[in-house]
Amino acid sequence: MYQFTEDICIGIKEIDEEHEGFFSLINEAQAMLDESGIEVKVVATEVVKRLKDYAITHFAHEEAYMKKIGDSELASQKIEHADFTEKMNAISIEAYDDDAIRKTMTELLEYLSHWLFKHIIGSDSLIGKFESQYAFTSKYHVGVKKIDEEHARLFEIIADANRVIHADYLYDKYDEIVRILTELRDYTQVHFRDEEAIMKKINYPELPAQKKAHALFEEKLAEINLEEVDDNQQDYLEELVDYLLRWLSVHILHMDKKIGDFATTEG
Repeated sequence: MYQFTEDICIGIKEIDEEHEGFFSLINEAQAMLDESGIEVKVVATEVVKRLKDYAITHFAHEEAYMKKIGDSELASQKIEHADFTEKMNAISIEAYDDDAIRKTMTELLEYLSHWLFKHIIGSDSLIGKFESQYAFTSKYHVGVKKIDEEHARLFEIIADANRVIHADYLYDKYDEIVRILTELRDYTQVHFRDEEAIMKKINYPELPAQKKAHALFEEKLAEINLEEVDDNQQDYLEELVDYLLRWLSVHILHMDKKIGDFATTEG
């Protein structure tokens, strides 16, 4: 039996559940192969298919989560996942007899359990540990649903920019940078107008100060020199993302949270 124990939980519920499911699937596979009177090749073929399908689904979920939080380790995780998938795709039992198939499958399941354990401890346990600043957590909640939803989206866009910074597989990042900056500019304008409309509706007294802060931030975005980005992509984007994250965090904590407090008091 290959046990999934608490010491390999990484603290992300969805991923931990899928890791546990992976170990359960390995154990089920071993139990099936240990049964007597089975058509070994048929069972082994089904086992390999189930393991491949589960791995593909899990890797997709894990990578999507990492992309969402802007985890800089995403590129290296993708490489590890691809290596594992290649190993699985290389498995061929068509020419084997039953004894050889049982031996091959036992070795495969042992390899899978060791790989999974090592991968969780060495790689998955680091997911989000260095990128938590890009997560929209409860401390940023204003208490106004529309504002919170739009703030969360802004965090996602900035996290996307961070992903591009550390995407070693992208040699020329210019197109991705342009896409992200365009999306950020457009969405920021939409968000500011929505937020200002909400403040106007509740007669929020600090609306003029908010409008000024919004205008200054929009000017900053408008001043971004895309030619400079193209010449010095890495440094420029690192500085820009750092600025965007700091501005958004400070603005929410020191200005926008007061909107929620006012709305609650007046309501």
